[in-house]
Amino acid sequence: MSGFLFVVPPLTGHINPAVGVADRLAARGHRVAWACADPGLVHRLAGSGAPVFGCAGPVPGGAGVERPPDLRGAEALKFLWEWYLLPLADAMAPGVRGAVEEFRPDVVVADQQAFAGALVAERLGLPWATSATTSAEFSGAYDGLPKVAEWLRQRLAELRDRLGDPSATADPRSSPHLLLVFSSPELVGPQAPSAPHVHYVGPSLAGRPDQPFPWEWLSPGRAKVLVTLGTANADAGGRFLTACREALRERADRVQAVLVDPGGVLPAEEGGKDVLVLPSVPQLALLERMDAVICHAGHNTVCEALWHGVPLVVAPIRDDQPVIAAQVVDAGAGLRVKFGRVTADRLGTALDTVLHDPAHRAAAARVRTAFRAAGGAPAAAAHLERLATESR
Repeated sequence: MSGFLFVVPPLTGHINPAVGVADRLAARGHRVAWACADPGLVHRLAGSGAPVFGCAGPVPGGAGVERPPDLRGAEALKFLWEWYLLPLADAMAPGVRGAVEEFRPDVVVADQQAFAGALVAERLGLPWATSATTSAEFSGAYDGLPKVAEWLRQRLAELRDRLGDPSATADPRSSPHLLLVFSSPELVGPQAPSAPHVHYVGPSLAGRPDQPFPWEWLSPGRAKVLVTLGTANADAGGRFLTACREALRERADRVQAVLVDPGGVLPAEEGGKDVLVLPSVPQLALLERMDAVICHAGHNTVCEALWHGVPLVVAPIRDDQPVIAAQVVDAGAGLRVKFGRVTADRLGTALDTVLHDPAHRAAAARVRTAFRAAGGAPAAAAHLERLATESR
């Protein structure tokens, strides 16, 4: 029996993939614990009984600095690192070290944006694995931004001097021991890295807490569409969601849609026979019945849709989303529209295309086949078990 400490940022999209892997390891008799700046979020996603070591740090919506919703491109990326990811690493490091000393794991499983996990493990001489919950880092995301890439390298070097082993050279975003990528080369594309320690395991689909949904509302005879901007973009989506609702209402004779509006940015309207607006939905269960997805190109949403062979219309907002959107388009599994400029007409045209052009559905099916062959959470757990055994 081995011990695995999962170090994660307080971000739903980064915790969810790890939950399935942690559950699989626990089911095989291993010790599993978590380190996170928001223990309550881990308990909500992984179960109230999950052992969680709290690590002080900025939490989205809490005391941390709020990123302006209209910030885009390189400026948004730099803001994310300078005001969130790097301070989060410094804040989490003491708690991560305390968790390691108390829990005594054989392997630290560090999310690629939870740098404290990788650097503390490095400093203490523990083997660590990277949980790559977005594949954007492996698609040449910074090829056209050399100044940004150099700035990131400098910041990570400074972080290593403070938290890690100053003599080490590994990028804390990519473990030299084991890199688990929750995607596949069929989606990542030709730039997908290949090495003995790199393993593409496809999506890790954990069981989510039961959530009510009016399943009887879905009627036969019309295409079903899910519209979602994820959990971190509620403040930026008012205009886009309004355009979505208009486009979908214009297709009410042939399309029925579920639109997720967690921030309540859409004005209330009477009716709802054609577009059901809800603050949250049981996304995995709902995707089984969908014919298309309109989303922000968040990695989890894209991979969950393609796991079901559902083509997409993607409207990236910031961070890794433009890279993931490009992966979808290059794979032929969907179309891209401009988040800040799209009109209801253009959005509707893109939706009609992915619904009725068989090429997009065929491409989505190819990615689905690759995802399911990759093994998901069981494969990731097996790789972690081997790392623990080899390390001993």
